[in-house]
Amino acid sequence: MSNIGRMDDPGRPLPTKPDRAVSAIVHAMPTIITVSNLSKTYGSGFRALRDVNLEIRRGEIFALLGPNGAGKTTLISTVCGIVNPSEGAVTVAGHDIVKDYRAAREMIGLVPQELTTDAFETVWATVSFSRGLFGRPKNPAYIEKVLKSLSLWAKKDNKIMTLSGGMKRRVLIAKALAHEPEILFLDEPTAGVDVELRRDMWGLVRELQSNGVTIILTTHYIEEAEEMADRIGVINRGEIVLVEEKRELMRKLGQKKLTLQLENPLADIPAPLAPYGLARSADGNELTYTYDAHDEPGRIIALLRHVDEAGVRFKDLQTTQSSLEDIFVSLVREAK
Repeated sequence: MSNIGRMDDPGRPLPTKPDRAVSAIVHAMPTIITVSNLSKTYGSGFRALRDVNLEIRRGEIFALLGPNGAGKTTLISTVCGIVNPSEGAVTVAGHDIVKDYRAAREMIGLVPQELTTDAFETVWATVSFSRGLFGRPKNPAYIEKVLKSLSLWAKKDNKIMTLSGGMKRRVLIAKALAHEPEILFLDEPTAGVDVELRRDMWGLVRELQSNGVTIILTTHYIEEAEEMADRIGVINRGEIVLVEEKRELMRKLGQKKLTLQLENPLADIPAPLAPYGLARSADGNELTYTYDAHDEPGRIIALLRHVDEAGVRFKDLQTTQSSLEDIFVSLVREAK
């Protein structure tokens, strides 16, 4: 996949994974989107957003998670100027999305969930037209670079109606990038696409970030957010439940488990070990201790000492940590 960042920056290799240095840089970045006391109530009386306050930093990858109907798409659509807010305000690099709509919208590229494209246009024509909508001068070299980066160059003269669903998804991304936006919204961009396309998309996202583009994505594939995002936001019933650095969120809320594989099965847990709340496997061959980041290391040492004193022998031990999906499910459940 070729580089589609700055036109004067050819051949930069894709970073394989955001590292601590990147996270530190992102943390120091100024705010590019500010959402203040934002609410949206539709004509039916349904309140989709409730007093949302959120800041997005320039150059970060921000993942917005939430169950179906939580308000993710409404929030994105409001920031992009597609849905009018009922209350509150949104600014994009200081431009109010209502009072200074054109300047704000020019900075944003949006990849929607729905595959909405002109079926009878060619790939080249529809992507070029999207650039022209924002008043950008013609730049065939840039359009070519975008299409090549998304493996669309061979399809440039094909009509949209002849493309597969995955290829149509690529066209939506190309249209969103056509006017060289500083901010890219990806609303469920990999829903229903194959593994190869998903991998290509995330490589593209990393490359865009490396060239200074701010990425805001919603996804049902929580492992992608865990892999890609610098920060995580959780929305439920129109309210922001939590916004946290991904690493810090995993550290604070991620439960850990210590599993002891026993030399001999236990019929019951010895009384001296009761205070630790150990779980015994059905066959009695394992004991599992669940703890969190706030537990002191000394408690685990004490547990192992008490296990030895109780005459319980183990042949192996392993530790695991909750995934972001576990944390997300827990947060949504608590918010109900």
